Amino acid sequence: MASPDSIKLADYLFTRLRQLGVQSIFGVPGDYNLRLLDYVVPAGLHWVGNCNELNAAYAADGYARINGLSALITTFGVGELSASNGISGAYCERSPVVHIVGTPPRPHQDSRALMHHTFADGEYKIFATMAKHITAAQTELRDAATAPGRIDWVLQQAIIHSRPVYIELPDDMPSTLVSTENLKTPIKVPSAPSSATEPELVNRILERIYSAKQPAIYVDGESKALKIVDQLDALIKCTQWPTWTSGFGKGLVNEDLPSVYGLYNAGFGEKAEKDYYESADLILTFGPHFSDTNSMFNAAIPRTAAAITFKHDIIQVGDEVYRDSSVSNVLKQVLSALDQSRLVKPSAPGKRVVTLDDIKPSDPIAQKNFYRLVNPLFREGDIVLTETGTASYGGAAFKLPPKSTLFRAVTYLSIGFMLPATLGATLAQHEMNKTTGQKNQSILIIGDGSLQMTAQEISVMIKQKLDIVIIIINNEGYTIERVIHGRKQHYNDIPFWRHTQALSYFGADEEHVKKNTFTAKTCGELQDILKNENVVNGSGVRLIEVAMEREDVEGPLLMVLNKQIAEEKQQSA
Repeated sequence: MASPDSIKLADYLFTRLRQLGVQSIFGVPGDYNLRLLDYVVPAGLHWVGNCNELNAAYAADGYARINGLSALITTFGVGELSASNGISGAYCERSPVVHIVGTPPRPHQDSRALMHHTFADGEYKIFATMAKHITAAQTELRDAATAPGRIDWVLQQAIIHSRPVYIELPDDMPSTLVSTENLKTPIKVPSAPSSATEPELVNRILERIYSAKQPAIYVDGESKALKIVDQLDALIKCTQWPTWTSGFGKGLVNEDLPSVYGLYNAGFGEKAEKDYYESADLILTFGPHFSDTNSMFNAAIPRTAAAITFKHDIIQVGDEVYRDSSVSNVLKQVLSALDQSRLVKPSAPGKRVVTLDDIKPSDPIAQKNFYRLVNPLFREGDIVLTETGTASYGGAAFKLPPKSTLFRAVTYLSIGFMLPATLGATLAQHEMNKTTGQKNQSILIIGDGSLQMTAQEISVMIKQKLDIVIIIINNEGYTIERVIHGRKQHYNDIPFWRHTQALSYFGADEEHVKKNTFTAKTCGELQDILKNENVVNGSGVRLIEVAMEREDVEGPLLMVLNKQIAEEKQQSA
């Protein structure tokens, strides 16, 4: 029996997660984690049972991106390996997921017993070794004396690095008593000390800011991990300098501000914006994540001579690199010292006005009109998610309301990720709304091919009573793969699904299904649906299927498709 100064190990772990704001845990039961799962609900946490471990990892990723931290429980071997693809994506895109793995009991491991879920070779560290490559920190809870400290350390690492961490918890350990002493002290991120070069760095940044004649601000997605989003808002308002984002950074700045242009599209956007950006003499660059797909195939990467770049571990001014300084601290000092009267008021490019005037009700739904038609559905605080493929590229043009969030496929690009991520993100927002009284919904735009990867989680969305609008783009297969290669090849086709029956199959009651399932082939039909009260102000999961042509793409994808078509013509000539 636990004394006042002791607590069961499972309770300690779950208490720490609750202290850090985690209210729900994702996962799938397996025989090495069942005893651990007995403690989830009694600890005051909500158990979200997912359809498989991969989907659970995707959902935990989405939850973490809204909540700041999430937790996932799988079983040893088969379960954790199924989840590893989702953990890899979270690692790549800096999402702090705590992956808790129920492992075989210590006696079985120590005796090298040939147990199930192993390779029947007596080796029990193989899967943990794999996890080292896709998590920021790892620990194994084998000793009652050290377990609390190990838990605290690994959770702290998740917060510091904004990346997944890995915990092994043997099946004979959940009820083991550990000390409660550490629970009296909250887990915090230590403050970064000021480096000796920090005053020089701040002065150099201010000098460059005051001398700039054609400045710009570029916000990328790792700014969120740097915890500087509020400071960036202050900087943009103070300077009123032209501001662009990457796809990963979109939604981190208020697009209602007059100086914010949204996504920088390089050669695929407005010429005036491209000309200004490329000739800028100063580009303040925050949280860069310069993968090919996130940087418009490297076209958004500023010239070194023009850039001051704020990264996780360095601040770079031109060619000179400064280390061991907190980006947040430096930016705070810059904002405090900034003399607004010394800032240039650049001649900024005009803003493009988006209208629906050229769209007729009888027009077929296409990439060039679809996103403009959907945009008015979004409201303040909503979460908008666009799956890998045509939706990711098209959704980059959305103008987001204040305090709304956009999840766009960025770098890892695992097809099917966004549907379970919608589940996780929406649940996190729903939990926050319980305290604020706010009402939001999530809007997921996903292709029919991506849907087939992870469609089972629609059933969990329904079970959890989440408010989600799912818009399925039915273009008969993997259109983005057709664009890259094999536009006429059968391997880019998919099985035929009756999408309008999905809600019924996945557990929604028939009355809800009748009122909340829609199809559209023309722009007029889609506009009518988007005005429907059940879509605008409804509840639960609603599904809209829209039809598009198999090779209908815009922007960078159209360039790639046209190149493929030209090569085909050359080969047939």
